[in-house]
Amino acid sequence: MKNRTWIMLALLLSVTVLLFASCSKQTVKADLQDVKDQAKQEPKQAAAASAPAPAPAPVVMKAPEPVGPSAEELAAKAKAAALKTLANEDVFFDFDSAVLSDAAQEVLKNKSAILGKYSGVSVTIEGHCDERGTNEYNLALGERRAESAKKFLVSLGVNASRLKTISYGEEKPVDAGHDEAAWSKNRRAHFAAD
Repeated sequence: MKNRTWIMLALLLSVTVLLFASCSKQTVKADLQDVKDQAKQEPKQAAAASAPAPAPAPVVMKAPEPVGPSAEELAAKAKAAALKTLANEDVFFDFDSAVLSDAAQEVLKNKSAILGKYSGVSVTIEGHCDERGTNEYNLALGERRAESAKKFLVSLGVNASRLKTISYGEEKPVDAGHDEAAWSKNRRAHFAAD
């Protein structure tokens, strides 16, 4: 019986060794197959790694949208506003006079500042009169009014070559009425930018 037990034990041991041996063969075979597969893949991966990377897509940068008007646009608007002020503010005179009042001199000082800032601007000074008096007299008075305004501007430093004068006498009234309210508006020097 002891012999039998030993034989059984020997057989059991043999079977166990055989089982382990066959399992390890399969593991070795599987490991060997993995190594072969990996060896086949490595050249492909190496070729892919050595190939240049595709160029990145170009980045298109948009110029920023302007937030407000440009400096040139602002300067042009400022100049237009100044020239409008220059043209819209007349110098007024008393009846039958070409003498500049204090108020007229203040208006001319403002015009001088505008002309000083915009040195490329030339101006025509128009002399006007009310309807009283003869045509010849009013043309001469209109000329004296325009010249009076011009002389004052020149005394403030405006180049005389930038200032022209013309007299319209009573020909171009700003108010067609026939009373002192209308006449006081028509006795003026008007400025037109050239």
